[in-house]
Amino acid sequence: MSIDLHSHSTASDGTLSPTELVKLAKETGLDAIAITDHDTLQGIPEALEAGRKFGIEVIPGSELSLESPDGAGWMHVVALWIPPDPRELQTAFDWVIEGRMNRNREIVKKLRSLGINITYEGVANRAKGTIGRPHFAQELLSLGVVSTIDEAFKVWLGDNGRAYVPKRKLMPKKAFDILNNIGATSILAHPFALGLDLLKTEKLVKELIGYGLDGIEVYYSEHDDAATKAYKEMAERLGLLASGGSDFHGSVKPNIRLGKGKGGLHVPTELLIKMKEDRRAKGLPI
Repeated sequence: MSIDLHSHSTASDGTLSPTELVKLAKETGLDAIAITDHDTLQGIPEALEAGRKFGIEVIPGSELSLESPDGAGWMHVVALWIPPDPRELQTAFDWVIEGRMNRNREIVKKLRSLGINITYEGVANRAKGTIGRPHFAQELLSLGVVSTIDEAFKVWLGDNGRAYVPKRKLMPKKAFDILNNIGATSILAHPFALGLDLLKTEKLVKELIGYGLDGIEVYYSEHDDAATKAYKEMAERLGLLASGGSDFHGSVKPNIRLGKGKGGLHVPTELLIKMKEDRRAKGLPI
């Protein structure tokens, strides 16, 4: 049996509603799914209700974007078991979302200055939750500027794209302080995306443990067998929980399937059992 502890809905940049996402998890045969939209809690109530409706365990979560150390790529943390009405976390997300709104308008300005007839309203109409770069990619595809979503990111929206604008992120210590205060389980997402060798990754992970990091995403769609083995050994060596997920987004990442990644992903249910044991030992609810 398997689980998926990293997935996205229309509450951020996925293409399935929270209900559709949970229904797909049930149809896929998963034991449990975590909804982990980017810097938002918006889809959690609907997902939990869908879990009750379809008879599948739903773990309320979110994926936080954090400032990365010099020389590193993306640093994201998946927070699991977020409690109802976590006001401190919502305040932090409000700050991030305000920055994202400004960023989105800057992206529109850049694209228009490069001769692309795109409007903020056109992009916004594609989003049911937080507007993100996948919505820009969909609009560029609709306008005929690109022929694929991948091309939109490679040429225009990605970190090296012509219209790239950096987004506002939380500082790691502040983020972990909040997650510790609300009793969430914190997982370093897709460690390969840091772009660091294993020694530097482990050094960073040790620093994050000092802030309160609980685990590391061992099983992930972009991790090959060697990477999975290396991160599993790192988790064991450092006494961290192992986690995993597909990072499913729906049609904007068509090669990533829920619970299966690119076809070979399997996140064992045993990992969820160990997480729950860890939370019980800490006196935290599940």
